[in-house]
Amino acid sequence: MDYRTKEEQVADYLRERIISGVYPRGSRLKQAEIAEELKLSITPVREALKLLVAEGYVSGDSYRGARVVPFDPAASAEILNLRLLLEAQLVRGVVQNITSKDLEDLHALGSEFAKAFADGDRAAARGVNYRFHRRMYDIANLPQTLHFVQILWARYPFDVINAAHNRGQEAVQEHNEILEALATGDAAAAMIAMRKHIESGWTVLKSSALAAEGE
Repeated sequence: MDYRTKEEQVADYLRERIISGVYPRGSRLKQAEIAEELKLSITPVREALKLLVAEGYVSGDSYRGARVVPFDPAASAEILNLRLLLEAQLVRGVVQNITSKDLEDLHALGSEFAKAFADGDRAAARGVNYRFHRRMYDIANLPQTLHFVQILWARYPFDVINAAHNRGQEAVQEHNEILEALATGDAAAAMIAMRKHIESGWTVLKSSALAAEGE
């Protein structure tokens, strides 16, 4: 049973598509098209966009239209440090609350993520990656911490990181290390594995930026 409101479900759907790059940075989000795609009325879509404006995923309003917020590279280092701090707390909460069914769901998402990369479907992989992390952090039952993490995610260039050619297999292995630590209930190992995962993505981002400067 999904206890989220329609607005929250639509907001999560849009977050995934923004982070995965389906909706590119700077692109316009049309309420009518989203409502038609989801077979919903305009109202929950409009309310979901208001949530995303408040979190920083999109800018604009219901009159001028909403656009995906451009990436601000100057803010990334600060956001990285905040992610490391807050996501460590979420991982600790996950270890305390996780069930065998939760682990089963996370393993299924991990396998789906690996298959998408193996098939060369980067867009699908980015979407599954969002669902993997969101499903994991829901287990922590720390809604305020998760709220702030989602605000940080809005400002972090996941689309750039996950589009990097060599990121796929590394991310698969890092997910597996996180799951192994969760399965054994080792909070310290899980937090270290998540830190490695986040910092590994940051390294890819810096390498991509340097490569772009050299072109």
